[in-house]
Amino acid sequence: CTRPDVAYTLSVTSRYQACVGEAYWGTVKSILKYLKRTKDMFLIYDGGELILEGYSDASFQSDDDDVKSQSGFVFKLNGGVVAWKSSKQDTTADSTTEAEYIAALEAAKEAV
Repeated sequence: CTRPDVAYTLSVTSRYQACVGEAYWGTVKSILKYLKRTKDMFLIYDGGELILEGYSDASFQSDDDDVKSQSGFVFKLNGGVVAWKSSKQDTTADSTTEAEYIAALEAAKEAV
């Protein structure tokens, strides 16, 4: 996905592609309408000094199906997003702190 504004929504929606119900089909149609409406929007990166910012976050046991936590990170270069990821964690975290450490580790690996 090259659109960070819909990355999380597509990630969650794609989990149910094998058994699409009416509610999920409505969500997919809403995403497609949004993409059509915003197709001419794009990111512009400022010149000058390069400033890299990175952020990570986790949502502790956010998936009711398998109690896995959700992890995500984003890196910005001069205010424009250059890398991002949102995914379920591979392991089951025992606490919010552990889920946050896992998210920070994934972000650090991407930064290197």
